[in-house]
Amino acid sequence: MANTKDQGPLDRLLSLIGGALRPAPGPGRIVLALIMGGLTSALFAASVLAMIWAMYHGMSRSFGTVPWPWAALANLALILQFPLTHSLLLTRRGQRVLARLVPGPHGKTLATTTYALIASAQLLALFTLWTPSGTVWWQAEGAALWIITALYALSWLLLIWASYDAGAEVQSGALGWLSLMQNIRPVFPDMPQAGLFRLIRQPIYVAFALTLWTVPVWTPDQLALAVSYTAYCLLAPMLKERRFTAIYGDRFRAYRKRVPYVVPGLKGARDD
Repeated sequence: MANTKDQGPLDRLLSLIGGALRPAPGPGRIVLALIMGGLTSALFAASVLAMIWAMYHGMSRSFGTVPWPWAALANLALILQFPLTHSLLLTRRGQRVLARLVPGPHGKTLATTTYALIASAQLLALFTLWTPSGTVWWQAEGAALWIITALYALSWLLLIWASYDAGAEVQSGALGWLSLMQNIRPVFPDMPQAGLFRLIRQPIYVAFALTLWTVPVWTPDQLALAVSYTAYCLLAPMLKERRFTAIYGDRFRAYRKRVPYVVPGLKGARDD
């Protein structure tokens, strides 16, 4: 298989899929890859749909039934469990844990898939187990509803675009199980600099923050989610940039000086 590191996002993804359609011999390994791939893809899709639906309705429609005031603690736990686990698993110790979660010799190859599986399960839990407060402050109607819905859809399209630029195979967890199908070592994409990454260094986090604020229904629930996760979107990339500095060195330092953090048009040093 050709080295996918230097290919563009689409060519890289198509190369991975094409190679997986001609898997290397090993029925047990192939079955494991298909099971992990199917489970991760299903949970990933379910979590995205749950996010879109729940936030569009201001977190006022969910299946949580914890009685109040205990529901406030339960909802807080749901908010915190994703960013804490998400960040911890990206540390060196977290990476070692990920490599051991799947028993046998393929845990390291499947690490990105396992990571996406856990993240998807966490997001699905957040958006389906939330206990709504029952209070609706404001709900868009008429032309305002259409305008805000269009902005909400645009925010999600930006998130999809940014994820594609960063490497859809990594963001979705497909890198691990598609590599296992071929019995090859996962090859991560190079440091992203194209597409939305030409404008800002953290387009995924910015796009996700936009989805939090472009909703047509506002409740105390949505405000709590928007404030807490916007803070996460501003602070968490700092840890990511430390990892990128360690991996890419002067390349990332030069990129950081050239491209602003989250606000287009502000130079890197002034925007940090």
